[in-house]
Amino acid sequence: MERKKTRPVWLGSVQVGGGAPISVQSMTNTDTRNIAATVEQINKLAAAGCEIVRVAVPDMEAADALSLIKDQINIPLVADIHFDYRLALAALDKGVDGLRINPGNIGGRERVLEIAAAAKARKVPIRIGVNAGSLEKDLLDEYGKPTASALVESALREICLLEEVGFFDLKVSVKSSDVPMMLEAYQMLSEKTDYPLHLGVTEAGTLRSGAVKSSVGIGILLSKGIGDTIRVSLTGNPLEEVRVGYDILKSLGLRARGIELISCPTCARTQIDLIKIAGEIEERLEGITAPLKIAVMGCVVNGPLEAKNADLGVAGGKGTGLIFRQGKVIRSVQEKELVSELIREAKQLAAQTAI
Repeated sequence: MERKKTRPVWLGSVQVGGGAPISVQSMTNTDTRNIAATVEQINKLAAAGCEIVRVAVPDMEAADALSLIKDQINIPLVADIHFDYRLALAALDKGVDGLRINPGNIGGRERVLEIAAAAKARKVPIRIGVNAGSLEKDLLDEYGKPTASALVESALREICLLEEVGFFDLKVSVKSSDVPMMLEAYQMLSEKTDYPLHLGVTEAGTLRSGAVKSSVGIGILLSKGIGDTIRVSLTGNPLEEVRVGYDILKSLGLRARGIELISCPTCARTQIDLIKIAGEIEERLEGITAPLKIAVMGCVVNGPLEAKNADLGVAGGKGTGLIFRQGKVIRSVQEKELVSELIREAKQLAAQTAI
């Protein structure tokens, strides 16, 4: 698929847009004022592959914590600001790598321009983050309710305001919890601007429902070449946001990181405990970052071919399984040894891939 070429924006050492790989973001759910807990969570997110992290800044105590947090992490830090423009100014003073502001609640023109002037002086990009749940009152009055057109108008209004004062270091999002609205808004916006777009379905839900909504919304846009960075919004551990984000990108062939597990849905032909085996393999290989495709198949119908096409795989029989490595049968093992043998082979292959 051909991606739309957008302007490049740099958050610390990470490029967004301009043809750079689509980056995966997340947001902490710790109290930002709790520096130790926030740093611990950010470093876990980074280890899972998070490339840009956002933290909420609800008050000045949280803003004051930002410099201490930034000193202890190694990925770009973005301050999420609502309601009080002074928090954005304080966050900039503390050295954040990016700002996210919402035009629906950050204040009037003069406050936005003051933020832009401070960000420009520090060469810090701003994300214009429009949400269906917090549109400007005049747009809600005009459209009657949140719509894709209202989201886009809000974003373009803010872009024009910042451009008037010579601020162009922007990325933009137009999120909604309604997938069709989000899809329409991003496609409209992509036609009207070449700023990099941050994709997401806001307030998507819990792990299962949120992953589905995010995969549909983000995936459709990415398949059309739209989008430069993504955040999967889930109610739960933000580590899952990163994992689902990479799964979306891997499914479209846009990023290669970690294990891609291929496993059959099971049926009456399955003669090994495939559900347990596949789950254990996925869990135990979670820390591997090398891009490996692993097939865990339950019978001879599709199993051997799928396993042969994977970097590593197993095709089960009655209480046994054949282990394949890059298309060649290595050996047959008993069912009770399948997981440990596959894990051992996967770690060896990952180590060779990393060399």
